[in-house]
Amino acid sequence: MDRDAATSAEAENPGTVKKAIAASAVGNFTEWFDYGLYAYGVSFIAAAIFPGEGATATLLALATFAVSFLVRPLGGFVWGPLGDRLGRRRVLAITILVMSAATLCVGLVPSYTAIGVWAPALMVILRMIQGFSTGGEYGGAATFMAEYAPTRRRGILGSFLEVGTLVGFSVGALSMLLMSLMLSDDSMEAWGWRLPFLLAAPLGLIGLYLRSRLDETPAFRELEDSGRREATVGTGFKELIAEHWPPILRLIGLVVALNVVNYTLLTYMPTYLEKTIGLTTDMSLVVPIIGMLSMIVFLPFAGLASDRFGRKPVWWFSVTGLFIAGIPMFLLMSTGLLGAIIGFAVLGLLYVPQLATISATFPAMFPTQVRFAGFAIAYNVSTALFGGTAPAVNDWLIGVTGNDLVPAMYMMVACVVGAAALIGLPETARCPIDGTETPGTPEAPPQLDYELQDSRA
Repeated sequence: MDRDAATSAEAENPGTVKKAIAASAVGNFTEWFDYGLYAYGVSFIAAAIFPGEGATATLLALATFAVSFLVRPLGGFVWGPLGDRLGRRRVLAITILVMSAATLCVGLVPSYTAIGVWAPALMVILRMIQGFSTGGEYGGAATFMAEYAPTRRRGILGSFLEVGTLVGFSVGALSMLLMSLMLSDDSMEAWGWRLPFLLAAPLGLIGLYLRSRLDETPAFRELEDSGRREATVGTGFKELIAEHWPPILRLIGLVVALNVVNYTLLTYMPTYLEKTIGLTTDMSLVVPIIGMLSMIVFLPFAGLASDRFGRKPVWWFSVTGLFIAGIPMFLLMSTGLLGAIIGFAVLGLLYVPQLATISATFPAMFPTQVRFAGFAIAYNVSTALFGGTAPAVNDWLIGVTGNDLVPAMYMMVACVVGAAALIGLPETARCPIDGTETPGTPEAPPQLDYELQDSRA
């Protein structure tokens, strides 16, 4: 029996993998539900919470959104090593509660007219708490899923984690859009934008329930049973920095491409379509929602393609396609509503191969004993610098340069960085990821044949 079969979660319980995917995806859903609410309600949040009017208040609201990402590396440095020492499940139970509580409290912040500067100050604090918890949530959820998934199906099963991402963002966006359609602008600014944030409380409880009903991942349990788990958090961190800095740098480069595109398309686009293209507020919200719904359909197919052909080929397809199509699609979006829908959809579908394979590609870049920390630290450092800041950077650069194609150019530069990181990346499709060797290297177990039957497939 091969080592992949020996740690088979499905051999223990046929429904375990499905439960693990659900437990992981609910965290992604909650995280991106929050982002969807904030991004699509930014004009109302700006008017209610921040001083100034119009563009000034909007820029402050976008900057506050970026603040949560600046704290994410701290969360990665704290939660990642803890997840490798104490276990994935324990850390994920804490992070989803903190994350959902922070989102809930955003909806309870009094207005600027009621408490003055304390309103934006409280919003900044809550976004920092949310960012700190998310610093452990995403890397942990992806690691949790990857270590439960059968080796030959890690791509397609991991894609459902990102289905949770887009569904969460879409539900958040639709919630804010529906409130906007039902209420007047005055009512939305006064209290309407707050209501969807209150849904974070039950989401956190659901996530805690799902995660508490699962055991630790097979890979982590194998590490514990063999006595190879790091003795202390500090020991694991030292090993990560001393021995695994090359994959850390590669992951940072890949995340530059991933998240500049992500936050430009999903988070900044409503603001861009309204302020720069001139669409109405409601239509600016509808265009990305249509695009995201089309992306959801293709996520599993991209994950399946990565299982069949490898992670690197689908990433090369994505970064090359986005580099070529960036400027033409932004020019098409500037022609009106139909052009905006088509342009966004094309860019979104070209981005899907990256998004669909995060959970299969990134955890496999590190061995089990430092996987959570390596993923969480590298991912969140890069996201803080280049991902969450993308909306504010795009908005500022358009104002400074007067060039409406700045977001396309920013995405193209990010794709070049991602392509450079891809060059040295080992191919890990169908590579077992249990054990203490880095998957895809000569010392680690080799790839499994895609066509052969696998007890975990």
